[in-house]
Amino acid sequence: MANIIEPRILKGFRDFLPGAEIERRSLVERIEASFRLYGFVPIDTPALEYAEILLGKGGGETEKQIYRFIDHGGRDVALRFDLTVPFARFVAEHRETLPLPFKRYHIAKVWRGENTQRGRYREFTQCDFDIVGSESPAVDFEILLVMRNTLKAIGAGDVTIRMNHRGLFNRLITRLNLRDKAADILRTVDKLAKAGRDATAVSLEELTGGGKAAEILRFIEARGSFEETLDTIAEAAGGEGPESERLRLIRSFMLDMGIADSFVLDPSITRGLDYYTGIVFETFLTAMPEIGSVCSGGRYDDLAGLYSREKLTGVGSSLGLDRLIAALESLGKAGGRSTYVKAAIACVDEAAGGAYQALADRFRERGIPCEVFPEAKKLTQQFILAEKKGAHWVIVPGEKPSESPLTLRELKTRRDRTDLSFEEAAAILSR
Repeated sequence: MANIIEPRILKGFRDFLPGAEIERRSLVERIEASFRLYGFVPIDTPALEYAEILLGKGGGETEKQIYRFIDHGGRDVALRFDLTVPFARFVAEHRETLPLPFKRYHIAKVWRGENTQRGRYREFTQCDFDIVGSESPAVDFEILLVMRNTLKAIGAGDVTIRMNHRGLFNRLITRLNLRDKAADILRTVDKLAKAGRDATAVSLEELTGGGKAAEILRFIEARGSFEETLDTIAEAAGGEGPESERLRLIRSFMLDMGIADSFVLDPSITRGLDYYTGIVFETFLTAMPEIGSVCSGGRYDDLAGLYSREKLTGVGSSLGLDRLIAALESLGKAGGRSTYVKAAIACVDEAAGGAYQALADRFRERGIPCEVFPEAKKLTQQFILAEKKGAHWVIVPGEKPSESPLTLRELKTRRDRTDLSFEEAAAILSR
Protein backbone atom coordinates (compact mmCIF):
# COMPACT_ATOMS: atom_id res chain seq x y z
CA MET A 1 0.00 0.00 0.00
CA ALA A 2 3.06 2.27 -0.21
CA ASN A 3 1.96 3.68 -3.57
CA ILE A 4 -1.32 5.18 -2.35
CA ILE A 5 -1.89 8.60 -3.91
CA GLU A 6 -2.61 11.34 -1.40
CA PRO A 7 -6.20 12.57 -1.91
CA ARG A 8 -6.03 16.32 -2.47
CA ILE A 9 -7.69 19.02 -4.52
CA LEU A 10 -6.41 21.95 -6.56
CA LYS A 11 -6.44 25.42 -4.99
CA GLY A 12 -9.56 27.29 -5.95
CA PHE A 13 -11.52 24.07 -6.59
CA ARG A 14 -13.90 22.35 -4.17
CA ASP A 15 -15.80 19.20 -3.33
CA PHE A 16 -19.37 19.58 -2.09
CA LEU A 17 -20.69 17.21 0.56
CA PRO A 18 -24.39 16.27 0.32
CA GLY A 19 -25.69 18.95 2.68
CA ALA A 20 -23.92 21.75 0.84
CA GLU A 21 -24.78 20.40 -2.60
CA ILE A 22 -28.44 19.98 -1.68
CA GLU A 23 -28.48 23.59 -0.49
CA ARG A 24 -26.91 24.72 -3.79
CA ARG A 25 -29.34 22.70 -5.88
CA SER A 26 -32.30 24.01 -3.90
CA LEU A 27 -31.11 27.57 -4.54
CA VAL A 28 -30.63 26.85 -8.25
CA GLU A 29 -34.14 25.42 -8.45
CA ARG A 30 -35.57 28.65 -7.03
CA ILE A 31 -33.45 30.75 -9.41
CA GLU A 32 -34.60 28.67 -12.39
CA ALA A 33 -38.22 28.99 -11.29
CA SER A 34 -37.84 32.77 -11.25
CA PHE A 35 -36.27 32.83 -14.73
CA ARG A 36 -39.06 30.69 -16.14
CA LEU A 37 -41.68 33.10 -14.80
CA TYR A 38 -40.39 35.61 -17.36
CA GLY A 39 -40.31 33.17 -20.29
CA PHE A 40 -36.61 32.31 -20.26
CA VAL A 41 -35.71 28.82 -21.52
CA PRO A 42 -32.63 26.68 -20.67
CA ILE A 43 -29.73 25.86 -22.99
CA ASP A 44 -26.33 24.19 -22.56
CA THR A 45 -22.97 24.53 -24.33
CA PRO A 46 -19.66 22.59 -24.13
CA ALA A 47 -17.24 23.38 -21.30
CA LEU A 48 -14.38 23.21 -23.83
CA GLU A 49 -14.27 25.47 -26.90
CA TYR A 50 -11.69 26.43 -29.51
CA ALA A 51 -9.50 29.11 -27.92
CA GLU A 52 -10.19 31.58 -30.73
CA ILE A 53 -13.92 31.36 -29.97
CA LEU A 54 -13.39 32.40 -26.35
CA LEU A 55 -10.59 34.92 -26.86
CA GLY A 56 -12.08 36.72 -29.87
CA LYS A 57 -13.07 39.79 -27.84
CA GLY A 58 -12.28 38.97 -24.24
CA GLY A 59 -9.45 41.43 -23.69
CA GLY A 60 -6.07 41.18 -22.01
CA GLU A 61 -7.30 40.31 -18.53
CA THR A 62 -9.31 37.38 -19.87
CA GLU A 63 -6.30 35.90 -21.66
CA LYS A 64 -4.31 35.94 -18.42
CA GLN A 65 -7.02 34.04 -16.54
CA ILE A 66 -8.15 31.50 -19.11
CA TYR A 67 -7.31 27.77 -18.82
CA ARG A 68 -5.87 27.10 -22.26
CA PHE A 69 -3.96 24.11 -23.69
CA ILE A 70 -3.24 22.03 -26.78
CA ASP A 71 -5.30 18.83 -26.79
CA HIS A 72 -4.22 15.40 -28.07
CA GLY A 73 -5.38 16.31 -31.56
CA GLY A 74 -3.15 19.39 -31.64
CA ARG A 75 -6.10 21.78 -31.30
CA ASP A 76 -5.77 25.04 -29.40
CA VAL A 77 -8.63 24.80 -26.87
CA ALA A 78 -9.74 26.47 -23.64
CA LEU A 79 -12.24 26.07 -20.83
CA ARG A 80 -15.01 28.66 -20.94
CA PHE A 81 -14.33 31.61 -18.59
CA ASP A 82 -17.95 32.79 -18.71
CA LEU A 83 -21.24 31.77 -20.32
CA THR A 84 -21.77 34.87 -22.46
CA VAL A 85 -19.12 34.29 -25.14
CA PRO A 86 -20.18 30.65 -25.71
CA PHE A 87 -23.76 31.92 -25.93
CA ALA A 88 -22.78 34.36 -28.69
CA ARG A 89 -21.25 31.46 -30.63
CA PHE A 90 -24.38 29.38 -29.91
CA VAL A 91 -26.71 32.06 -31.26
CA ALA A 92 -24.64 32.58 -34.42
CA GLU A 93 -24.52 28.83 -35.06
CA HIS A 94 -28.23 28.15 -34.42
CA ARG A 95 -29.69 31.46 -35.59
CA GLU A 96 -32.09 29.88 -38.09
CA THR A 97 -33.84 27.78 -35.43
CA LEU A 98 -34.16 30.45 -32.72
CA PRO A 99 -37.26 32.67 -32.44
CA LEU A 100 -36.20 36.27 -31.89
CA PRO A 101 -36.21 37.86 -29.39
CA PHE A 102 -34.72 34.73 -27.80
CA LYS A 103 -34.64 34.53 -24.01
CA ARG A 104 -32.32 31.95 -22.50
CA TYR A 105 -30.86 31.01 -19.17
CA HIS A 106 -27.80 28.83 -18.59
CA ILE A 107 -26.59 27.63 -15.20
CA ALA A 108 -23.21 25.91 -15.38
CA LYS A 109 -19.60 25.89 -14.21
CA VAL A 110 -16.92 28.20 -15.61
CA TRP A 111 -13.18 28.40 -14.95
CA ARG A 112 -10.80 31.31 -14.35
CA GLY A 113 -7.22 31.10 -13.13
CA GLU A 114 -7.52 34.12 -10.84
CA ASN A 115 -6.56 34.75 -7.24
CA THR A 116 -8.91 33.08 -4.79
CA GLN A 117 -10.70 34.96 -2.02
CA ARG A 118 -13.92 34.81 -0.05
CA GLY A 119 -16.73 33.89 -2.41
CA ARG A 120 -14.31 33.70 -5.38
CA TYR A 121 -12.94 30.44 -6.77
CA ARG A 122 -11.21 29.19 -9.91
CA GLU A 123 -14.08 26.84 -10.66
CA PHE A 124 -17.47 28.35 -9.97
CA THR A 125 -21.06 28.36 -11.13
CA GLN A 126 -22.71 31.16 -13.03
CA CYS A 127 -26.42 31.67 -13.59
CA ASP A 128 -26.79 33.63 -16.83
CA PHE A 129 -29.92 34.98 -18.45
CA ASP A 130 -29.98 36.92 -21.73
CA ILE A 131 -32.29 38.30 -24.37
CA VAL A 132 -30.99 38.52 -27.94
CA GLY A 133 -32.61 39.89 -31.06
CA SER A 134 -34.06 43.15 -29.73
CA GLU A 135 -32.61 46.65 -29.32
CA SER A 136 -35.60 47.89 -27.31
CA PRO A 137 -34.98 49.68 -23.99
CA ALA A 138 -37.84 47.53 -22.66
CA VAL A 139 -35.53 44.51 -23.01
CA ASP A 140 -32.81 46.23 -20.96
CA PHE A 141 -35.40 47.00 -18.31
CA GLU A 142 -36.69 43.42 -18.22
CA ILE A 143 -33.18 42.12 -17.45
CA LEU A 144 -32.90 44.65 -14.61
CA LEU A 145 -36.31 43.59 -13.32
CA VAL A 146 -35.42 39.89 -13.40
CA MET A 147 -32.20 40.63 -11.48
CA ARG A 148 -34.04 42.52 -8.77
CA ASN A 149 -36.98 40.13 -8.42
CA THR A 150 -34.95 36.91 -8.56
CA LEU A 151 -32.73 38.03 -5.70
CA LYS A 152 -35.79 38.94 -3.68
CA ALA A 153 -37.44 35.60 -4.52
CA ILE A 154 -34.50 33.60 -3.12
CA GLY A 155 -34.45 35.58 0.11
CA ALA A 156 -31.45 37.84 -0.53
CA GLY A 157 -33.38 40.86 0.73
CA ASP A 158 -33.21 44.38 -0.65
CA VAL A 159 -30.70 45.08 -3.39
CA THR A 160 -29.14 48.12 -5.00
CA ILE A 161 -28.51 47.87 -8.74
CA ARG A 162 -25.88 50.35 -9.86
CA MET A 163 -26.07 51.08 -13.57
CA ASN A 164 -24.50 53.17 -16.29
CA HIS A 165 -24.30 53.38 -20.10
CA ARG A 166 -21.01 52.53 -21.78
CA GLY A 167 -22.02 54.70 -24.72
CA LEU A 168 -21.83 57.85 -22.58
CA PHE A 169 -18.40 56.86 -21.29
CA ASN A 170 -17.26 56.09 -24.85
CA ARG A 171 -18.43 59.51 -25.99
CA LEU A 172 -16.37 61.12 -23.21
CA ILE A 173 -13.30 59.12 -24.25
CA THR A 174 -13.83 60.15 -27.88
CA ARG A 175 -14.16 63.82 -26.93
CA LEU A 176 -10.84 63.53 -25.09
CA ASN A 177 -9.21 61.90 -28.15
CA LEU A 178 -8.46 58.73 -26.19
CA ARG A 179 -10.30 56.09 -28.24
CA ASP A 180 -7.10 54.18 -28.88
CA LYS A 181 -6.69 53.73 -25.13
CA ALA A 182 -10.36 53.05 -24.36
CA ALA A 183 -9.92 49.38 -23.35
CA ASP A 184 -7.14 50.16 -20.87
CA ILE A 185 -9.07 53.12 -19.43
CA LEU A 186 -12.20 50.99 -19.00
CA ARG A 187 -10.31 48.30 -17.11
CA THR A 188 -8.64 50.90 -14.92
CA VAL A 189 -11.98 52.51 -14.02
CA ASP A 190 -13.54 49.08 -13.46
CA LYS A 191 -11.00 48.48 -10.66
CA LEU A 192 -11.77 51.77 -8.89
CA ALA A 193 -13.49 50.09 -5.92
CA LYS A 194 -10.56 47.72 -5.36
CA ALA A 195 -7.64 50.05 -6.14
CA GLY A 196 -9.05 53.22 -4.56
CA ARG A 197 -9.31 56.73 -5.96
CA ASP A 198 -5.67 57.76 -5.59
CA ALA A 199 -4.26 54.69 -7.29
CA THR A 200 -6.87 54.96 -10.05
CA ALA A 201 -5.98 58.64 -10.57
CA VAL A 202 -2.28 57.76 -10.94
CA SER A 203 -3.05 54.96 -13.41
CA LEU A 204 -5.34 57.20 -15.47
CA GLU A 205 -2.74 59.98 -15.56
CA GLU A 206 -0.13 57.53 -16.80
CA LEU A 207 -2.52 56.36 -19.52
CA THR A 208 -3.86 59.73 -20.64
CA GLY A 209 -1.67 62.64 -19.52
CA GLY A 210 -2.45 66.30 -20.10
CA GLY A 211 -4.94 66.61 -17.26
CA LYS A 212 -7.43 64.33 -19.00
CA ALA A 213 -7.43 61.97 -16.02
CA ALA A 214 -9.12 64.68 -13.95
CA GLU A 215 -11.98 64.91 -16.46
CA ILE A 216 -12.45 61.14 -16.41
CA LEU A 217 -12.50 61.16 -12.61
CA ARG A 218 -15.07 63.97 -12.53
CA PHE A 219 -17.24 61.91 -14.86
CA ILE A 220 -17.10 58.68 -12.87
CA GLU A 221 -17.51 60.49 -9.53
CA ALA A 222 -20.65 62.42 -10.54
CA ARG A 223 -23.30 61.98 -7.85
CA GLY A 224 -26.82 63.15 -7.03
CA SER A 225 -30.26 61.87 -7.90
CA PHE A 226 -30.61 59.65 -10.95
CA GLU A 227 -31.74 62.60 -13.03
CA GLU A 228 -29.05 64.98 -11.67
CA THR A 229 -26.28 62.48 -12.31
CA LEU A 230 -27.56 61.81 -15.82
CA ASP A 231 -27.62 65.54 -16.61
CA THR A 232 -24.01 65.86 -15.40
CA ILE A 233 -22.53 62.95 -17.32
CA ALA A 234 -24.52 63.67 -20.49
CA GLU A 235 -23.08 67.19 -20.52
CA ALA A 236 -19.56 65.82 -19.90
CA ALA A 237 -20.00 63.39 -22.80
CA GLY A 238 -20.88 66.23 -25.18
CA GLY A 239 -24.62 66.71 -24.64
CA GLU A 240 -27.83 64.71 -24.87
CA GLY A 241 -27.89 61.73 -27.19
CA PRO A 242 -29.45 58.30 -27.75
CA GLU A 243 -27.65 56.91 -24.68
CA SER A 244 -29.03 59.46 -22.22
CA GLU A 245 -32.49 59.25 -23.82
CA ARG A 246 -32.43 55.49 -23.33
CA LEU A 247 -31.53 55.84 -19.67
CA ARG A 248 -34.30 58.38 -19.14
CA LEU A 249 -36.85 56.02 -20.70
CA ILE A 250 -35.68 53.09 -18.58
CA ARG A 251 -35.93 55.35 -15.54
CA SER A 252 -39.55 56.09 -16.44
CA PHE A 253 -40.25 52.33 -16.54
CA MET A 254 -38.85 52.02 -13.01
CA LEU A 255 -41.02 54.87 -11.78
CA ASP A 256 -44.10 53.36 -13.45
CA MET A 257 -43.53 50.10 -11.53
CA GLY A 258 -42.70 51.84 -8.26
CA ILE A 259 -39.27 50.20 -7.98
CA ALA A 260 -37.02 53.19 -8.72
CA ASP A 261 -35.48 53.11 -5.24
CA SER A 262 -33.67 49.87 -6.12
CA PHE A 263 -31.60 51.56 -8.86
CA VAL A 264 -28.75 54.06 -8.78
CA LEU A 265 -27.05 55.74 -11.75
CA ASP A 266 -23.33 55.27 -11.06
CA PRO A 267 -20.93 56.49 -13.79
CA SER A 268 -18.07 54.46 -12.28
CA ILE A 269 -19.77 51.23 -13.36
CA THR A 270 -18.12 50.41 -16.69
CA ARG A 271 -17.58 46.60 -16.68
CA GLY A 272 -14.06 45.73 -17.83
CA LEU A 273 -14.89 43.33 -20.66
CA ASP A 274 -14.63 44.81 -24.14
CA TYR A 275 -17.84 43.37 -25.53
CA TYR A 276 -20.23 45.63 -23.59
CA THR A 277 -21.53 48.52 -25.70
CA GLY A 278 -24.63 49.85 -23.97
CA ILE A 279 -26.22 49.75 -20.53
CA VAL A 280 -24.09 48.03 -17.85
CA PHE A 281 -24.98 47.17 -14.26
CA GLU A 282 -23.84 45.56 -11.01
CA THR A 283 -26.00 44.40 -8.10
CA PHE A 284 -25.18 44.72 -4.41
CA LEU A 285 -26.98 43.29 -1.40
CA THR A 286 -28.15 46.18 0.77
CA ALA A 287 -27.33 44.23 3.95
CA MET A 288 -23.85 43.22 2.74
CA PRO A 289 -22.40 45.52 0.06
CA GLU A 290 -18.82 44.66 1.03
CA ILE A 291 -19.01 41.24 -0.63
CA GLY A 292 -19.20 42.97 -4.01
CA SER A 293 -21.53 42.52 -6.93
CA VAL A 294 -23.54 39.30 -6.92
CA CYS A 295 -25.22 39.87 -10.30
CA SER A 296 -23.83 41.92 -13.18
CA GLY A 297 -23.93 42.33 -16.94
CA GLY A 298 -24.94 44.63 -19.72
CA ARG A 299 -25.77 45.12 -23.40
CA TYR A 300 -23.41 43.68 -25.98
CA ASP A 301 -24.71 44.69 -29.39
CA ASP A 302 -21.60 43.61 -31.31
CA LEU A 303 -20.58 40.39 -29.56
CA ALA A 304 -22.34 37.90 -31.84
CA GLY A 305 -20.89 39.75 -34.82
CA LEU A 306 -17.62 37.91 -34.17
CA TYR A 307 -19.24 34.74 -35.46
CA SER A 308 -21.92 36.00 -37.86
CA ARG A 309 -22.33 38.70 -40.51
CA GLU A 310 -25.83 39.28 -39.17
CA LYS A 311 -26.03 41.82 -36.38
CA LEU A 312 -27.53 40.14 -33.32
CA THR A 313 -28.06 42.53 -30.43
CA GLY A 314 -28.22 41.26 -26.90
CA VAL A 315 -28.42 42.14 -23.21
CA GLY A 316 -27.96 39.88 -20.25
CA SER A 317 -26.75 39.36 -16.74
CA SER A 318 -24.84 36.76 -14.73
CA LEU A 319 -25.60 35.81 -11.14
CA GLY A 320 -22.58 34.41 -9.26
CA LEU A 321 -23.96 31.45 -7.33
CA ASP A 322 -20.94 30.89 -5.08
CA ARG A 323 -20.58 34.51 -4.05
CA LEU A 324 -24.32 34.68 -3.44
CA ILE A 325 -24.23 31.59 -1.21
CA ALA A 326 -21.32 33.07 0.75
CA ALA A 327 -23.35 36.25 1.28
CA LEU A 328 -26.50 34.38 2.31
CA GLU A 329 -24.51 32.30 4.80
CA SER A 330 -23.00 35.45 6.32
CA LEU A 331 -26.46 37.00 6.60
CA GLY A 332 -27.91 33.84 8.16
CA LYS A 333 -30.30 33.42 5.24
CA ALA A 334 -28.88 30.16 3.89
CA GLY A 335 -29.82 26.73 5.15
CA GLY A 336 -32.94 25.69 3.31
CA ARG A 337 -33.30 22.02 2.56
CA SER A 338 -30.45 19.88 3.91
CA THR A 339 -31.80 16.58 2.62
CA TYR A 340 -34.00 15.13 -0.08
CA VAL A 341 -35.07 12.19 2.12
CA LYS A 342 -37.98 12.76 4.46
CA ALA A 343 -38.40 9.20 5.68
CA ALA A 344 -36.43 5.96 5.74
CA ILE A 345 -37.96 2.47 5.86
CA ALA A 346 -36.18 0.33 8.39
CA CYS A 347 -35.11 -3.16 7.33
CA VAL A 348 -36.49 -5.81 9.68
CA ASP A 349 -36.09 -8.74 7.29
CA GLU A 350 -33.63 -8.58 4.39
CA ALA A 351 -35.73 -11.10 2.45
CA ALA A 352 -38.56 -8.52 2.35
CA GLY A 353 -36.54 -5.99 0.31
CA GLY A 354 -39.02 -6.05 -2.57
CA ALA A 355 -41.99 -5.53 -0.27
CA TYR A 356 -40.18 -2.62 1.42
CA GLN A 357 -39.58 -0.94 -1.97
CA ALA A 358 -43.22 -1.47 -2.90
CA LEU A 359 -44.23 0.26 0.35
CA ALA A 360 -41.74 3.06 -0.30
CA ASP A 361 -43.19 3.57 -3.78
CA ARG A 362 -46.63 4.11 -2.30
CA PHE A 363 -45.20 6.94 -0.19
CA ARG A 364 -43.24 8.33 -3.18
CA GLU A 365 -46.45 8.43 -5.21
CA ARG A 366 -47.76 10.82 -2.53
CA GLY A 367 -44.71 13.04 -3.08
CA ILE A 368 -42.94 11.85 0.08
CA PRO A 369 -39.19 11.25 -0.49
CA CYS A 370 -38.46 7.83 0.96
CA GLU A 371 -35.36 5.64 1.24
CA VAL A 372 -35.22 1.90 2.00
CA PHE A 373 -32.44 0.58 4.24
CA PRO A 374 -30.98 -2.65 2.84
CA GLU A 375 -29.54 -4.35 5.96
CA ALA A 376 -31.36 -5.76 8.98
CA LYS A 377 -29.30 -4.05 11.65
CA LYS A 378 -30.56 -3.16 15.12
CA LEU A 379 -33.28 -0.51 14.96
CA THR A 380 -31.18 1.83 17.09
CA GLN A 381 -28.42 1.69 14.49
CA GLN A 382 -30.90 2.36 11.71
CA PHE A 383 -32.33 5.35 13.61
CA ILE A 384 -28.79 6.76 13.93
CA LEU A 385 -28.13 6.22 10.22
CA ALA A 386 -31.39 7.94 9.29
CA GLU A 387 -30.43 10.98 11.40
CA LYS A 388 -27.04 11.16 9.69
CA LYS A 389 -28.80 11.15 6.33
CA GLY A 390 -31.04 14.02 7.44
CA ALA A 391 -34.30 12.07 7.48
CA HIS A 392 -37.06 13.27 9.79
CA TRP A 393 -38.84 9.95 10.23
CA VAL A 394 -38.17 6.20 10.21
CA ILE A 395 -40.97 3.87 9.10
CA VAL A 396 -40.83 0.51 10.84
CA PRO A 397 -42.91 -1.98 8.82
CA GLY A 398 -44.75 -4.97 10.25
CA GLU A 399 -44.37 -8.60 9.30
CA LYS A 400 -46.33 -7.99 6.06
CA PRO A 401 -45.29 -4.48 4.94
CA SER A 402 -48.28 -4.03 2.63
CA GLU A 403 -50.85 -5.09 5.21
CA SER A 404 -49.49 -4.87 8.78
CA PRO A 405 -49.75 -1.70 10.84
CA LEU A 406 -46.79 0.67 10.62
CA THR A 407 -44.75 2.41 13.30
CA LEU A 408 -43.37 5.92 12.75
CA ARG A 409 -40.35 7.07 14.75
CA GLU A 410 -40.00 10.85 14.84
CA LEU A 411 -36.24 11.25 15.10
CA LYS A 412 -36.21 14.76 16.54
CA THR A 413 -38.40 13.88 19.54
CA ARG A 414 -37.64 10.11 19.72
CA ARG A 415 -41.40 9.62 19.81
CA ASP A 416 -43.09 6.56 18.28
CA ARG A 417 -46.53 6.50 16.68
CA THR A 418 -47.75 2.93 16.50
CA ASP A 419 -50.48 0.86 14.84
CA LEU A 420 -50.85 3.25 11.90
CA SER A 421 -52.46 2.37 8.61
CA PHE A 422 -50.66 3.42 5.44
CA GLU A 423 -53.12 6.31 4.98
CA GLU A 424 -52.56 7.54 8.54
CA ALA A 425 -48.77 7.35 8.13
CA ALA A 426 -48.89 9.12 4.77
CA ALA A 427 -51.03 11.90 6.25
CA ILE A 428 -48.50 12.46 9.04
CA LEU A 429 -45.52 12.46 6.64
CA SER A 430 -47.28 14.76 4.22
CA ARG A 431 -47.51 17.40 6.94
